[in-house]
Amino acid sequence: MTDMHPLLIELGTEELPVKALPGLAQALFDGVIAALDKRGVAVDRGDAKPLYTPRRLAVLLPGVAREQPEQRSEVLGPYLSIALDADGQPTKALQGFAAKTGLDWTALERTSDAKGERFVHRAVTPGAATSALLPDVLHEAIAAMPIPKPMRWGAHAYAFARPVHWLVLLHGDAVVDAGLFGVRSGRTSRGHRFMHDAAVEIAAPGDYVEAMRSAKVLVDADARRSRIVQEVDGVARALGGDARIEADNLEQVNCLVEWPKAVACTFEHEFLAVPQEALIATMEANQKFFPVLQDGRLTEHFIGIANIESRDPIEVAKGYERVIRPRFADAKFFFDEDLKQGLSAMNDGLSTVTYQAKLGSVADKTLRVAALAEVIAPQVDVDAALAKQAARLSKADLQSRMVNEFPELQGIAGRYYAKQDSALAGLSDDDRASLANALDEAWQPRFAGDDIALSPLGKVLAIAERLDTLAGGFAAGLKPTGNKDAFALRRNALGLARTLIESGFDLDLKSLFVDAHTLAIEAVSKTALKAKVAAANEAIAKGADVSTSQSNQRALSIGEVDELYDFILDRLKGYYADKGVTVQQFNAVAALRPKSLYDLDRRIDAIGTFAALPEADALAAADKRIRNILRKADVAIPGDVDPALLREPAEAALAEAVEAVHGETGHALAYGDYVSVLTQLARLRPQVDAFFDSVMVNADDAALRANRLALLKRLSERLGSVAAIEHLSS
Repeated sequence: MTDMHPLLIELGTEELPVKALPGLAQALFDGVIAALDKRGVAVDRGDAKPLYTPRRLAVLLPGVAREQPEQRSEVLGPYLSIALDADGQPTKALQGFAAKTGLDWTALERTSDAKGERFVHRAVTPGAATSALLPDVLHEAIAAMPIPKPMRWGAHAYAFARPVHWLVLLHGDAVVDAGLFGVRSGRTSRGHRFMHDAAVEIAAPGDYVEAMRSAKVLVDADARRSRIVQEVDGVARALGGDARIEADNLEQVNCLVEWPKAVACTFEHEFLAVPQEALIATMEANQKFFPVLQDGRLTEHFIGIANIESRDPIEVAKGYERVIRPRFADAKFFFDEDLKQGLSAMNDGLSTVTYQAKLGSVADKTLRVAALAEVIAPQVDVDAALAKQAARLSKADLQSRMVNEFPELQGIAGRYYAKQDSALAGLSDDDRASLANALDEAWQPRFAGDDIALSPLGKVLAIAERLDTLAGGFAAGLKPTGNKDAFALRRNALGLARTLIESGFDLDLKSLFVDAHTLAIEAVSKTALKAKVAAANEAIAKGADVSTSQSNQRALSIGEVDELYDFILDRLKGYYADKGVTVQQFNAVAALRPKSLYDLDRRIDAIGTFAALPEADALAAADKRIRNILRKADVAIPGDVDPALLREPAEAALAEAVEAVHGETGHALAYGDYVSVLTQLARLRPQVDAFFDSVMVNADDAALRANRLALLKRLSERLGSVAAIEHLSS
């Protein structure tokens, strides 16, 4: 049984960078284990995990071997043919090898391989004590850490994320001597900066967590996080509401404190007139506070997390309230001024804002989006005029003071302004509310995992917006390459696909891309012409003789539309993989290139059901075989099967079954009942198996051969009507 002792490493620092802290702790933890493993030192990890606070990184392992195992080495020497001369005496080659080993050549062992017998030096040395290895282990682990911005302090040459002030290094209850960043190791840690200003002596690694807890430091990040949630929820309930605890905000707060304590705070009720999203963004992003809500609406309460148990929490709350008030006052000022201007007036300023150099202004973009929305809306029972109006206003809030200060409120601000814009007073209450919500929903999904737009009008705007972004990006030569995707075309492609699929909109995507790409090409040509005319006018003003003839607009290429479609399919591979769809199943449907992504989705569902049937593998293999046979056909294949030429019982039975299944599946195929189609096709397996077992397709008689090929072609057409099922065959 290996002699194991717990290991504790604690690196004490000044406050570490918040966002980098979890990664630094994980890197140190992984690096120590990797360095021990590299040296053959046995480690019992148990349920160990990185421990950290803003002022320390720690590794606590339940068991680490006292020493390395025996170290065995084998060094191969020269072959006998060159090691010994004709008299059996050592040559210079053997003498040199023996000298390196420190042995007389007669003490060397021999071994054999495919080339013959050779000399070898084998040695066994005791394993080194882990305590002797730990300094190098620690240095190696720290050298491998991803330090975002290394700092130097004093006149020292070394650097780390923050200045280092102490080092605890214990193996069992013994201190391991090591030097790091100018400090020597020991068993002395430090407690909370304000609530325990004394040194903390760690008797043994197993005492570490509780010793630090007694010193008002929670080194376990999970325990600290749980305490924050418990404290915040408790205070929120006492205030009569529910705390909004977002994962990112919680994680950052967790990396700011060692001993969290929730503090109830309040702001002036008048600030609630400001869009709550702006107030919440300020509380979370700027101050790391937790808003308190009732029934989803923001209240005038919020919760701060102090890194201390104060004797006067009211004064702490006043401090938190004092720092948030100016930000709220700014937000209210921006909102009030934007309301005075109005959404429609904001929209007028978009003509002076460049969207993209080749695609014109943001106003030009909204016109293209409006044209696409007008085409899409009637196909999904949405009022085309309302869709056009909403699209024209969909970027207006980019000119608002609120969005300039809080960019994450794009669309959200527009929703608030549209509800109060007097220029929209002519709309019915329902249409006005629908338009306002659509301005917000047009941006959805905003991020991975976000919901798509909820309302039909919002979905129309979201689709039109992304169609234009994608088509414009491709027309302007902005296709993503490697990690470069300046216009987030990949994200927009997935957002478009998700909206079409999850909305159940059975729209012809290729046709929409034709419309979008045509508008984008016109925009590129128009912008280029403007630039050409401006340059010509400037030259004429200088006295030059310049021709201002207009060049013809570039024609639309079907290949470009196909490229956009393929770009969407590439994004959908990952989308369906996350849903458990295999690559083979996805490729089987993608091979048919359905015009509608909703139709593609239904086919993928059906192929998943089919793949689970016991007949699926055999039919997929048969379809693959049939397609190979048809590709190699050396005769013209008739369009119809001639019953008079069905000589074998098996081919007659297959022909009858194929005709029957054509009749039975025609209606289901027309209405998209793909599961029914594939289920009925699965019943063909006995006839297909019998056909290939007893019928020679490539008969010597050309007429028989052509008729059998016609039968297989008719079978393959229906087998591939839902998906190219041959892709399911390995």
